[in-house]
Amino acid sequence: MGIEYGGSGVSPGFAPRLQNASDEERLLEGGVVVTRLEAVVNWARKYSFFQYPFVTACCGMEFMSVAGPKYDLDRFGAALPRFSPRQADLLMVVGTISHKQAPILVKVYNQMTEPKWVFAFGACAVSGGFYDNYSTVQGIDTLVPVDVYVPGCPPRPEMVIDGLIKLQQKVAKEKFSDWPRGAAPVTPACKL
Repeated sequence: MGIEYGGSGVSPGFAPRLQNASDEERLLEGGVVVTRLEAVVNWARKYSFFQYPFVTACCGMEFMSVAGPKYDLDRFGAALPRFSPRQADLLMVVGTISHKQAPILVKVYNQMTEPKWVFAFGACAVSGGFYDNYSTVQGIDTLVPVDVYVPGCPPRPEMVIDGLIKLQQKVAKEKFSDWPRGAAPVTPACKL
């Protein structure tokens, strides 16, 4: 059965490798992949965003074009929107947030499961935009922690895809100790 090589019963190509290999290489011999659990989990999270679109204004049209077939968010694992915060991990805030909507946004954020990320889409979500008045929140980072800012009025789809790539890079570098973040740091004054 098989070819005898030097009286040891192993194939000729295998024997020289065994004589020069270390003990660890002999044990693993290509059948095992060694990595950190954290890296594997982050790799899976990076390609499986379940987004909750919080669309309130004109940037919604640009969001729809990003989700369409030309730009294809499915390449980034962010294609299917979830309309329940308990099934989502990426909150995409698209457009203007008024102070009346702020408690709803904070409630949605608090209902999301950990780990969760926030994506500010458009100038109004990032900084209040050109609405410098009493009724508009001047940036959603005053309500919830934001991971990626995509400015523009409205932002081009290429900018949104670049923001998703930046978020993927951030997720790939996270540690288990970064979570849980907990509830939003700002609790709105009015109750729902």
